[in-house]
Amino acid sequence: MRLRSALRDLFRGPRRCSSSAAEAPAARRSRDRILTLQSMNPQVRAVEYAVRGAIVLKAGEIERELQQGIKKPFSEVIKANIGDAHAMGQQPITFLRQVVALCTYPDLLDSPRFPPDAKDRARRILQSCGGQSLGSYSASQGVSCIREDVARYIERRDGGIPADPDNIYLTTGASDGIASILKILVSGEGTARTGVMIPIPQYPLYSAAISELNAVQVNYYLDEEHCWALDVSELRKALYRAKEYSNPKVLCIINPGNPTGQVQSRRCIEEVIHFAWEEGLFLLADEVYQDNVYSEDCQFHSFKKVLHEMGPEYSGTVELASFHSTSKGYMGECGYRGGYMEVLNLHPDIQAQLVKMLSVRLCPPVSGQAAMDVVVNPPKPDEESHQQFIQEKEAVLSSLAHKAQLTEELFNQVPGIQCNPLQGAMYAFPRIFIPPSAVEKAEELQTAPDMFYCMRLLEETGICVVPGSGFGQRDGTYHFRMTILPPVEKLRRLLQSVKDFHVRFLDEFS
Repeated sequence: MRLRSALRDLFRGPRRCSSSAAEAPAARRSRDRILTLQSMNPQVRAVEYAVRGAIVLKAGEIERELQQGIKKPFSEVIKANIGDAHAMGQQPITFLRQVVALCTYPDLLDSPRFPPDAKDRARRILQSCGGQSLGSYSASQGVSCIREDVARYIERRDGGIPADPDNIYLTTGASDGIASILKILVSGEGTARTGVMIPIPQYPLYSAAISELNAVQVNYYLDEEHCWALDVSELRKALYRAKEYSNPKVLCIINPGNPTGQVQSRRCIEEVIHFAWEEGLFLLADEVYQDNVYSEDCQFHSFKKVLHEMGPEYSGTVELASFHSTSKGYMGECGYRGGYMEVLNLHPDIQAQLVKMLSVRLCPPVSGQAAMDVVVNPPKPDEESHQQFIQEKEAVLSSLAHKAQLTEELFNQVPGIQCNPLQGAMYAFPRIFIPPSAVEKAEELQTAPDMFYCMRLLEETGICVVPGSGFGQRDGTYHFRMTILPPVEKLRRLLQSVKDFHVRFLDEFS
């Protein structure tokens, strides 16, 4: 009888679940969210990135209101918060776009509209791609022929100092390379946690990456009174203070500076390298603005070149990672996310670990790698596209130099605004006077005084800039960062609007 009952149950199939949870209507069932602000990764929660922070969210909200026909005292939002050249109207470099277009759609290689030198570049890149297609993965370190071109570019830039393609890593913009190097450098707990020395003011990528990795941010202050100069005595003070609560082993340099625009002298770079050698620090040289030097008294010197010229005691021992990008310079190709880093004096075992880590993300965008190739391998003097390329490049850089001078001059005509010379990069970081009553008002609103100022500027003029507190500044000083990328006439109107606003702001709170 039991056997017959068991067989009957077998052929009937599984019984329906009779639990109360299964029978309860969906509306009556509930569960707590797994991911909340309290349960999420606290390192991610600690990350801040002022360049795309609250002020930019408000700018987007105002833009939508304008589109809906809501009346404002201005007709457009000018997003001067970020160095996005093409979004500000800068025209692409023709040769770069031609080569990337040919790589993307090789059928165009038969078109007479493209010059032979652009076709030669595209064919060379495609021959190094799997299936001769930009849509294939590359090696994790990047397409081999592009790394070779980067190495040759560095050699030309640095006067013949050798560069090894095996030390070149193509990256998703410079940011990816910086984050990758920091990731393998950070270790330890408590007072043994890795300390990362960064300039103040800084580009907030650094503070964000340090927070995400749970490292220790070690601030060293640039000297605003001397055109944001880097003083090694300040480095030393910051280092020794940090040793009390961390293990400082990384020193980050941004040259030319972002947001401050200073260009370091060769002597300063020598002093920094000696300091890193003496204190056992790994050097990170952010050199993405190396083409953006405007002051006649300044010249870009790469850390790699100066390191080599200081002799084998330094060049054979100091660990250095330097970074470049397609996003800045005269190219402004932010959206392609092309970049590279050169890493020197890395132990072979660590180099293998770095390649392993990079392989996890497979490869940087191959279209961005192709764009990077044009930056490091532009048309030669005997090639068809050379003259147009040089004309376009010089037009962009001369325009930026003019706008840098214009911005400095006009800001310094405004009572309560002081702007250092814009020697390089593509930003102004003026110091602004905020009256005590405005500081008190900001405190009432539980916001930073310069955020209060910048939010008022946005709401009254439509101009979006980033408060200096997002980059770091000395206590009691206030700044904002503004790009100089808008076309000259729009930049003039922008600067005039800032002037008029600042005068009204002082009148209101004085």
